[in-house]
Amino acid sequence: MNIAAKARARAGAAGSPDPTLPVNLRRNAPLVPTDTAASRSLAAVIAILTFLAGLCAGAAELVASNATQWQTSVAQEVTIQVRPGAGRNVEADVARAEALAKEEPSVSQTRIFSKAESERLLEPWLGSGLDLTDLPVPRLIALRIVGDRADLGRLRTKIAAALPGVATLDDHGLWLQRLSTAANAFVGVGIGMVILVLIATGLAVTFATRGAMAGNREVVEVLHFVGAGDDYIAKAFQARFFGLGLRGGGIGAGCAILAFIVVGLVIRATQSGPAGQEIEALFGAFQIGLRGYVFIALIGVIASLVTGVVSRITVRRYLA
Repeated sequence: MNIAAKARARAGAAGSPDPTLPVNLRRNAPLVPTDTAASRSLAAVIAILTFLAGLCAGAAELVASNATQWQTSVAQEVTIQVRPGAGRNVEADVARAEALAKEEPSVSQTRIFSKAESERLLEPWLGSGLDLTDLPVPRLIALRIVGDRADLGRLRTKIAAALPGVATLDDHGLWLQRLSTAANAFVGVGIGMVILVLIATGLAVTFATRGAMAGNREVVEVLHFVGAGDDYIAKAFQARFFGLGLRGGGIGAGCAILAFIVVGLVIRATQSGPAGQEIEALFGAFQIGLRGYVFIALIGVIASLVTGVVSRITVRRYLA
């Protein structure tokens, strides 16, 4: 049976009053059904992938925002290290270094660590319970900076001239650089994960579109027979798959936003305990802010757009 005969047979079975082809091709059902097991599975896959991409984007935004706070906090504090020396009065050296620091307008506050406090700072590396009395443990002076960090060069020069070989100024530049590098690397990994998830979404849509084309092969042949172009068929598939992508992307993005909200509420509820305080010190208030939520919602929209565009390209290549 040829294509025209198939079309007439379908039309007669449907009970159409006019057995001509143009009328017979008017279907009440869409060209690409969306309420099928395969369509629901594809929407679920898109939702899961969008949820994972939203988590990656939210985590990257969380690290980026908190890294800025960490860098600001570290940059506002510098340390003067005073090493005990033979024949020197370490207390007098500490007082001299503090006096030089107070002369600088950019230094708003100074704090001298006692010998016991300086020794306790070594416990994470040496362990507790050690007698460090006979060891030349350096004394520390913490300085709070409120002005331009360029003034630290002058302070470093003054300390080196007044206490040569005894006191040094540490502006934590190495730690700031490492922190910035780690934060940028984490954000880059998050962006890369989002891109990989979107690529996986496109591949899943490609296979689903090819399956839909194979399942509607006879319908496509009839459309070609009555003069329908590839662009018309591609638009029909694009519209249906875009709807699936919009549904799955919306569900996935919504779940990701809800997950960050719930985790933030749980952390705020447990801040009074030691675990909550540690998490707060590491992640701040665990709030990604409005920009983070916008990014997650944008990923849902991008997932739906990728679904529609990939389906259209796949159909055009399949028909070609």
